[in-house]
Amino acid sequence: MNIHEYQAKDLLRKYAIPVHPGRVARTPEEVYRAASELLGAGARLVAMKAQIHAGARGKGGGVKVLKSAEELRAAAVGLLGKNLVTPQTGPEGKPVHELLLEGTNGIEREYYASIVLDRSLAKPCLIVSEAGGMEIEEVAEEHPEKILKCHFSPEKGLEHAEAKAMAARLPLNAAQAEVISRIFEGLSRLFLELDASLVEINPLAIMNSGEVIAIDAKINFDDNALYRHPEIAALRDARQEDPRETEAKKFDLSYVGLDGNIGCVVNGAGLAMATMDIIKYAGGEPANFLDVGGGANKEKVTAAFKIILQDPKVKAILVNIFGGIMRCDVVAEGILAAVAEVGAKVPIVVRLEGTNVEEGKAILKNSSLNVISASGFAQAAEKVVGAL
Repeated sequence: MNIHEYQAKDLLRKYAIPVHPGRVARTPEEVYRAASELLGAGARLVAMKAQIHAGARGKGGGVKVLKSAEELRAAAVGLLGKNLVTPQTGPEGKPVHELLLEGTNGIEREYYASIVLDRSLAKPCLIVSEAGGMEIEEVAEEHPEKILKCHFSPEKGLEHAEAKAMAARLPLNAAQAEVISRIFEGLSRLFLELDASLVEINPLAIMNSGEVIAIDAKINFDDNALYRHPEIAALRDARQEDPRETEAKKFDLSYVGLDGNIGCVVNGAGLAMATMDIIKYAGGEPANFLDVGGGANKEKVTAAFKIILQDPKVKAILVNIFGGIMRCDVVAEGILAAVAEVGAKVPIVVRLEGTNVEEGKAILKNSSLNVISASGFAQAAEKVVGAL
């Protein structure tokens, strides 16, 4: 689960990580009042940042740094209620409903700091770079020597000695190094205590005043651990999510929308990935990743079909089920129930194998539904591409 920058900074404050005092505005008039307050408090400039669940906002025009409340109010009119397109959103963009305003008096130096889980070692990893403010992927590719890493214990967290050692590898004076080492420790506690999957500050800045400030913040959370953190789950902004993915979560379906035109209903993540691959190999483009799960029931299959059929880009559907725990006759009944409720004007190719496969095929054959049967994996992909 993703959260907005202003929400992430609220969490950073709780872990003693310094951030600028900010104001969240939802109308141009609120922007004007917030900017006036910040400028009146001594800020030379005010940064106004669109709050969306995507990075590279500056490249999309979603970050404005201006010196008057009037200019900021005018800029807000062009952002609020619009979709912001960045290199990370895709062509549809993300809706802007809030703006974060922060006063600033200039940055001297920028650094990068994040914590992610290194699955190969089953340990969290603190990643630090003196190339803050840049795309970290580009830095890693072009200047790998500038990427510093420290794996630490998930039980003990990042120890003070480890944090100090990482700070000492950056071009900092003693006072700055002590402050930044404490920030690294705070990030570690936040990451572990809140079950985050990513905590990122880019940039972590030394201001002209000498202060160390987290200028930007990004935090992602492990969905599987949200039941332990209802206060974090409450921060979810469904407006930033694909409504199909939101609907899928209600039925415990794993769904990710894609840009193709062949809908996929599959059980098992591995089979779903293989299905998308073979559709591509056959010359088609998958419209989604959808795993109904190994123990899906009729209701889940019906929900899966409804979600796919609501996508106007879908021109054909491939059902690829291997029945182990899941029975093929249950899948067939779910298909019929979904089509009866929603209607299906697109070709449906079905490949069933496994438990109760003959019963499932009989249910589909005896229905009035025009289903294209496939007996093999490759044949199913070829048939669904040919049906477009």
